[in-house]
Amino acid sequence: MRKSKLVSVSLAMVIAFSLIGLPVLAAEVSQGKCIQFDESGKQIVIESYDTEFSETSPYGRPTGEKEVFDVSGATIGIQPEPGDILRLAWVPKNNGKFALRVMNVSKQDLRKK
Repeated sequence: MRKSKLVSVSLAMVIAFSLIGLPVLAAEVSQGKCIQFDESGKQIVIESYDTEFSETSPYGRPTGEKEVFDVSGATIGIQPEPGDILRLAWVPKNNGKFALRVMNVSKQDLRKK
């Protein structure tokens, strides 16, 4: 009886430790200029920026690519407006991009000064 209990506890520990090691889903991040924020349709369109930062392009350079995000369940900080620089944490969902968080980078920078 004691040996079977030891085997059961050992098996439970192996399962528990293997579950801890499962990969965690991480969010993607996009940054760019807000083109359109449709509050009623819960959608944001941005022109994405690259990661080539410089003094003339502190947020990166525009790539010309437009990205559309579903923001129906997102936490939105300062209200976005066209022209604002936004950073979005998102996950792919149903062949689209589902935003988890929307940060208004340009207005946050202004409020620090």
